[in-house]
Amino acid sequence: MANLKEVKQRISSVQSTQQITRAMKMVSAAKLRRAQDKIVQMRPYSQKLTTILNNVSAASEGAADIVYASSREVKKVLIVPITSDKGLCGAFNSNIIKATNHAIRTQFEGKEIQLLPLGKKALDYARKSKFSTVSDFSLVFQDVSFDNVRAAAEYAMDAYVNGDVDQVVLVFNEFKNVATQIIRTEQFLPMKAEETETKSTSEVDYILEPSRAYIIEELVPTSLKIQFYKAVLESNASEHGARMTAMDKATENAGELLKELKLMYNRTRQAAITNEILEIVAGANALG
Repeated sequence: MANLKEVKQRISSVQSTQQITRAMKMVSAAKLRRAQDKIVQMRPYSQKLTTILNNVSAASEGAADIVYASSREVKKVLIVPITSDKGLCGAFNSNIIKATNHAIRTQFEGKEIQLLPLGKKALDYARKSKFSTVSDFSLVFQDVSFDNVRAAAEYAMDAYVNGDVDQVVLVFNEFKNVATQIIRTEQFLPMKAEETETKSTSEVDYILEPSRAYIIEELVPTSLKIQFYKAVLESNASEHGARMTAMDKATENAGELLKELKLMYNRTRQAAITNEILEIVAGANALG
């Protein structure tokens, strides 16, 4: 059995750890509110913009000529794994890495893979892999703004238009609630036909100025950048939710461990007192 000093040191250590995890939980909760507000506000805008784009594109004679929608034989794939910069958020980052590896093995086996990591954890994974890596945008989470994310989106879009890659795929966590994040592996480019295109385009009649072709030319890149930004915001909110949940569980586990250690401390202390009493009684009997 451990002595009193060792148990007391362990209790002190666990208490310090519990204070840290409780503080991290509170910080993540505060950040989560802001991140959740951003993604909740972004979703309706992104969905409506996509709906308008689908209606306009479906009604356009030149919809097939949209450069971002032209499909070709897939030989080169650009995968964008989106993780966090820090750990201590449960399986948040490892799930993205597993999903990326799974996609490479199942969907893109035999293809030339290039990685565009967003987040330090994704960058660490990319550097350890055997694939070509573009690390210019890995620090995007140091300042999650549309301007920073747009640069990464434009790189992916230009690579597709120039023929450097034939497909762009995003791997990220979609925010559902604090305790639940859904892993998504979505095709970013070429643009996929949405279900809304199957509906009658006469349901919505748009007046387009100066022309339909000009609107499509301006709207398509904007819509793609918004989708890319939305994926980053989803991942950002999911990260804080995952960290808040992980730190809450760690705080609870520390509390349970403290109960066991305090019980051990009391038992050890009681055993020490009992031994001292026995020694005193034995000494008194010996003198008698």
